[in-house]
Amino acid sequence: MGSGFDPAVPNAARMYDYFLGGKDHFPADREAADRVLRYVPEIPLGIRENREFLVRAVRFLAERGIRQFLDIGAGLPTQRNVHQVVAEVAPGARTVYVDNDPQVLAHARALLQSSPLVKVVEGDLRRPREILDHPDVRDHLDFGRPVAVLLLAIVHFIPDSDDPRGIIAELRSALAPGSYMAISHVAVDERPEAAPRVERVYQNASAQFVARMTGEIAPFFDGLDLVEPGIVNLHEWRPDHPVVNPLLEKQTKAYFLCGVGQIL
Repeated sequence: MGSGFDPAVPNAARMYDYFLGGKDHFPADREAADRVLRYVPEIPLGIRENREFLVRAVRFLAERGIRQFLDIGAGLPTQRNVHQVVAEVAPGARTVYVDNDPQVLAHARALLQSSPLVKVVEGDLRRPREILDHPDVRDHLDFGRPVAVLLLAIVHFIPDSDDPRGIIAELRSALAPGSYMAISHVAVDERPEAAPRVERVYQNASAQFVARMTGEIAPFFDGLDLVEPGIVNLHEWRPDHPVVNPLLEKQTKAYFLCGVGQIL
């Protein structure tokens, strides 16, 4: 989660876009992403499943009456972004996108500048208080009412030395009762032997990937009243259709966990 623009440095957001099949990436991003794919070739499937989880979770939260969304580590805009999914259920809902990547911010602002219901804010998950106190965030969201905080595919870029559990707890403590948090996080239970190699690729990128097992991820949901089905693999969270992808059916262990919980 670094700042500054350097096309020669692999960028986590652009690598994600490449995995997703997007167009906003450079040769350095593609080369690093292809190295990751040699170790974990099913990553694009997980990335697509993460986007589908975003859609299902946001729709679920909007149907539960949430009208304020704070998406931290939003990444490059793609199809069916948070505000678009929300608008299908609650046309007047408000969304704030937060990221610290200049390219992400530039793309998002260019795309969303005409929408009064959407704000794009520079911020870093490692400094949650700055996000919570940002004047644009405070102007757009009422923290006296329920807010949904989305931390999707971002916490696995926060090293233990930055205290991810403490960061999440600080965000959670700022939310009114009835708020929700949605979290997704890569899990390496399925292929732990590949984790060190993937971590090495990201050592030279804009953000450092942190490989974690299920037991290290589950505590991030502490303090939340998890909605069914709890902490599960992405495709298992309230699927719209039965899973028919043979790659997913072969997964027997955690590979990309997610969950949604309410603050009581």
